[in-house]
Amino acid sequence: MATGQLFSKTTQALFYNYKQLPIQRMLDFDFLCGRETPSVAGIINPGSEGFQKLFFGQEEIAIPVHSTIEASCAAHPTADVFINFASFRSAAASSMAALKQPTIRVVAIIAEGVPESDTKQLIAYAKANNKVVIGPATVGGIQAGAFKIGDTAGTIDNIIQCKLYRPGSVGFVSKSGGMSNELYNTIARVTDGIYEGIAIGGDVFPGSTLSDHVLRFNNIPQVKMMVVLGELGGRDEYSLVEALKQGKINKPVVAWVSGTCATLFKSEVQFGHAGAKSGGEMESAQAKNQALREAGAVVPTSFEALESAIKETFEKLVEAGKISPVKEVTPPQIPEDLNTAIKSGKVRAPTHIISTISDDRGEEPTYAGVPMSSIVEQGLGVGDVISLLWFKRSLPHYCTRFIEICIMLCADHGPCVSGAHNTIVTARAGKDLVSSLVSGLLTIGPRFGGAIDDAARYFKDAYDKGLSPYEFVESMKKKGIRVPGIGHRIKRGDNRDKRVELLQRFARSNFPSVKYMEYAVEVETYTLSKANNLVLNVDGAIGSLFLDLLAGSGMFTKQEIDEIIAIGYLNGLFVLARSIGLIGHTFDQKRLKQPLYRHPWEDVLYTK
Repeated sequence: MATGQLFSKTTQALFYNYKQLPIQRMLDFDFLCGRETPSVAGIINPGSEGFQKLFFGQEEIAIPVHSTIEASCAAHPTADVFINFASFRSAAASSMAALKQPTIRVVAIIAEGVPESDTKQLIAYAKANNKVVIGPATVGGIQAGAFKIGDTAGTIDNIIQCKLYRPGSVGFVSKSGGMSNELYNTIARVTDGIYEGIAIGGDVFPGSTLSDHVLRFNNIPQVKMMVVLGELGGRDEYSLVEALKQGKINKPVVAWVSGTCATLFKSEVQFGHAGAKSGGEMESAQAKNQALREAGAVVPTSFEALESAIKETFEKLVEAGKISPVKEVTPPQIPEDLNTAIKSGKVRAPTHIISTISDDRGEEPTYAGVPMSSIVEQGLGVGDVISLLWFKRSLPHYCTRFIEICIMLCADHGPCVSGAHNTIVTARAGKDLVSSLVSGLLTIGPRFGGAIDDAARYFKDAYDKGLSPYEFVESMKKKGIRVPGIGHRIKRGDNRDKRVELLQRFARSNFPSVKYMEYAVEVETYTLSKANNLVLNVDGAIGSLFLDLLAGSGMFTKQEIDEIIAIGYLNGLFVLARSIGLIGHTFDQKRLKQPLYRHPWEDVLYTK
């Protein structure tokens, strides 16, 4: 492996298995370091393509999303680092696929628990093809002031505190990602900071070893000293011992192997990582520390003394003139995310939508403040849900039952009415459910099913003004307006609409007052004297009875009643009800596999 520097200020990576926070942290680090281009060139999300919006400083950018590793590498040939956030189940396969791409030079495997046999295959392939594997079970690595992998070094505050936004003189390598953060901080306190830091991962077989990176650091001119943090278990540290003995390393190495407390336990102890388990005396922390000390590394007497050892080594290099003071720079301020700023009380932002009928922010959605589970547990029905979502209150049972009856009675009126006809034609044209439904709903208006609001409006206005049925009908006639809710193409005075009769029977038995309905009946009596088809139709019945529901329940003010009618609540009932039938017609045509509809010539009058 050896060679030298892995990353630079122009290094770009491909990120496998989209995770918003690690990518955003990489981009924030880029901005902190003054990079001109984002370090994440592309995202690989199997089965997905498109873009993901993220922030690069103050600017919002769109990072391409690719469905395959091959497509991503082809689209971003200069991206030579592969950051793998796949689970342990698929990490090996995706990492191998990345290693086989000619453009990929470094693969970082974040997952812990990758099968050891798979890891060995990855290591063998990487060595044979002169590529680098960091991990598995790693947080990654960082080139101070240039590039970092995923969540390496944690939050921006920690990165600034550790002075990782600009390069120092220390090369650091550890098995532990968590301890890396601790040592970045320690090194920043007593030296000019990190130049490069790598966490090789805590699994038994890491893709690259402590000595691999120390030998690499030795070839980087900017690295003046190395700090190594090992742990009990395995024999990785002994390859570093051999390198020191053979004189392959000519820069100071400060090292410590954690796990000296293992000797206090009577039985074998597992310390966190899969590899942190002593398999004999040579794998103990004490034996490794002693071997490193004898090979020439600076090894303190305890972990607590490690900071002092690092400080003393650094100061000697400064005194010898081998390290020049680093010029401190002030990193730019990372723009704070709006959500974070709002939570901390630093800013206030206007909302874009107002909602008063439902809330989905708690443990379960609520309708007008009533938990959804409560609605089910109380055995409430569709009418109750409508009362909560439309009227923002729990209406009496007779009201919600009336709403449900209206829905049942208006659900369908056969295939010949305009709405059903449109839906059937659309469904037979091969269109989907929503398209077929909408084509039928678009016919609803003043001439088809949309007269309920108008009927309620005119009946209320006439009744409240004290107009007699004669005065009301004749005044409408003078205005050239047909009385909404009166008249039917089929029904007659001697063949009433059973739907109207059912609604009237229910209202007379359950409503406190039916004054508006009785007024509508009086109007019907007058209109029938003019023509036998001028009967009260279902629109007029629902319109007048809804007025009685609103007024008689005592739960609505006059202003609220006027607003409900003006907004179009009552036509909403017809739209909701008829949607049931239109959906049924769509399914019916699909089930029957009906062909494209063509209107017959003989049913068309062709004229000039």
